[in-house]
Amino acid sequence: MPAPDLARAAARLEAEVGKAVVGQRGPVAELLAALLAGGHVLLEGVPGVAKTLLAKTLARALDLRFGRIQFTPDLMPADVLGTSVFRADRGEFELRRGPIFTEVLLADEVNRTPPKTQAALLEAMEEGQATIDGQRQPLPDVFFVIATQNPLEYEGTYPLPEAQTDRFLMKIRIDYPAAEEEAEILRRAAAGFQAHDLAAAGVAAVLSRDDLLALRARARALPAAPPLVDYVARLVRASRELPRARLGASPRAGVGLLAAARARAALRGAEWLDPDDVKALAAPVLRHRLVLRPEAELEGATPEDLVRELLEGVEVPR
Repeated sequence: MPAPDLARAAARLEAEVGKAVVGQRGPVAELLAALLAGGHVLLEGVPGVAKTLLAKTLARALDLRFGRIQFTPDLMPADVLGTSVFRADRGEFELRRGPIFTEVLLADEVNRTPPKTQAALLEAMEEGQATIDGQRQPLPDVFFVIATQNPLEYEGTYPLPEAQTDRFLMKIRIDYPAAEEEAEILRRAAAGFQAHDLAAAGVAAVLSRDDLLALRARARALPAAPPLVDYVARLVRASRELPRARLGASPRAGVGLLAAARARAALRGAEWLDPDDVKALAAPVLRHRLVLRPEAELEGATPEDLVRELLEGVEVPR
């Protein structure tokens, strides 16, 4: 797909999502980049800022099968993956697949369930398959996990293990809308908009699964000059040497940052990767992988501070 067509496709998707979701242009662009890069995302924000609505609208605009799992403290891995049930009438076991077998999976409030159940997503996110009763079951070729979580300081939550968070390509922050955006939300509500009725809002499929796969292929093929690849490597390695970091980014983070930056460049219609694409996605790709030292947390430092330190300290290729 030519670059201009790719940029137009991205604009159509963003416009369609905008029929239901007011504002949040930055998070929407990051979500599209993650989808194109073949990764998964963790949406973090307080209740009521349209995290669930954003996931549902994106799936509808792409004409992809949508599934939702409401994560609760009593949820078990089999509730996510499925299980084999004995059929007495046939004298054999029958596989009953769980809700994970879909194309866009909303793992809603993923940090409200214990780590044992959170871990049920690990194999699916990394390998595109699920093992049920010892049998490997492939997932669809388009499998995109959008997990939502409330900030960890809220009661009744379980922090995601580092092995789990590293499987997410991006952690995207959903903040409160700006004043005019919030007024527009209320105007739409007054006019009868219902978040559960996207058809009434006029949200329709503007791209197909085949279109999405073509977009992904285009993003993967975008040229990345050796100095740009080296820049990503130096950023990731430097993250492990930050004085205020207890844990830096993994090699998987470097692969993800390169893929996400390529996707961003493709979405804006560029013919090659630019350092600004890497810098623009450094925070969502790295923020959940950088763990602060206790003394840095006491000083009020955040992962975003470490990302800024990285970007300021690592020389940009010319």
